[in-house]
Amino acid sequence: MEKQQMVRGLKNRHLQMIALGGAIGTGLFYGSAAALNMAGPAVMLAYLGGGLIIYLIMRMLGEMAVAEPVSASFSHYAHKYWGSFPGFMVGWNYWFNYLIVSMAELTAVGIYVHFWWPEIPQWVSALLCLTAITALNLVKVKLYGETEFWLAMVKVAAILGMIILGLYLLATSPLNFPANLANMWEHGGFFPKGLWGVALSVAVLMFSFGGIELIGITAGEAENPEKSIPRAINQVLWRILLFYVGTMAVLTALWPWNEIGKEASPFVQIFVNVGIPAAAHILNFVVLMAAVSVYNSAIYSNSRMLYGLAKSGNAPAFLARLSASGVPTVGILVSSGLTLTVVIINYFFPGEAFMYMLAVATCAAVITWISIAVTHLKFRARQKGRQNIFPSPFFPVANYLCLVFLAGVIFLMTQVEGLAISVAILPLWLAALWLGYRLRGRGRGDFPC
Repeated sequence: MEKQQMVRGLKNRHLQMIALGGAIGTGLFYGSAAALNMAGPAVMLAYLGGGLIIYLIMRMLGEMAVAEPVSASFSHYAHKYWGSFPGFMVGWNYWFNYLIVSMAELTAVGIYVHFWWPEIPQWVSALLCLTAITALNLVKVKLYGETEFWLAMVKVAAILGMIILGLYLLATSPLNFPANLANMWEHGGFFPKGLWGVALSVAVLMFSFGGIELIGITAGEAENPEKSIPRAINQVLWRILLFYVGTMAVLTALWPWNEIGKEASPFVQIFVNVGIPAAAHILNFVVLMAAVSVYNSAIYSNSRMLYGLAKSGNAPAFLARLSASGVPTVGILVSSGLTLTVVIINYFFPGEAFMYMLAVATCAAVITWISIAVTHLKFRARQKGRQNIFPSPFFPVANYLCLVFLAGVIFLMTQVEGLAISVAILPLWLAALWLGYRLRGRGRGDFPC
């Protein structure tokens, strides 16, 4: 096996935009329509509550990542501080999660291309995106970081522009304050579906936060992780307030929440409805770039997770092989190759694939977040009072609060049509992971090369 090591080619500006862009993806641009229909304008509170929990989890991950900046991140920490099976389970669950996320993003690519060219089948767009992003990731990590930097820049600029334009439309409305914001409460009230509707929306919108933990995966290839990782994670809270709560406030003020459908991004629909077709085309380009961006990160993170699993003996050793430029080529090709199945799914189920992907990915993401909170408890217990550079706040109360919240999310998923099936198969998935762990290397250690 080659002796190369991964290259620390991700600069501080790359990490900042990777973390920033991780908060803006398909879950916000497209998936927010389902959450809006469940909670109405009060969906802002659901985003705020879910976002605060994710921020606390990110601080837990950040403390461990700064103390030990390695690839595979939380899988490595679970293996070291919790046990062999948790490390195996967390790593493979996360890989599976991002495999599903990458399929969902390819599905979204087809949806947004279809907005312009209805004659192009969704599976064709998905295949072209898969081929281009895979080729890009095979070169070197700096190219991934640079590409993600500019894709994230487009998303951030667009979302800020959308908020500014929305505020301008509200300020220049012929109606005076507060009448210009009346859409927030005139169509059934601020809580049109009650508190239960807000609670149910949490089960859907949590998908939006999936991927923020990517900053932990980058620790093994980041320059100066002691400085860049805390800086990136500390941005999470205000990103949530601005990108999620802020955009939902503008959207629900501009247009009645109950007239926002699911056939396209709510952002695109609203600007078409207020008579700005050019803005709708611009936004459609942006959400297309957002989907490509998340798929780009999915291929990156999955290949690094396979690399970390192989290094710890929890995956076949050939997955730890690196190219001359320090890229886990085999892991990239395996992860990318398996996402080809979404081309088949889009061929047979072009209108239903996204919600199927969301259901499975949300449940797998919850397992990842639970594992981070538990592993952090184990990590602190092993520190024996030693001070860390980037300590997580409110320990251990925050850990238990997050665990209770995530258990609630799993319950709420059982109450949402389309999501309940993923909870039903959760025990089977965990059992499959346990069986895979017991069979690995026939129970004697590492997988064979």
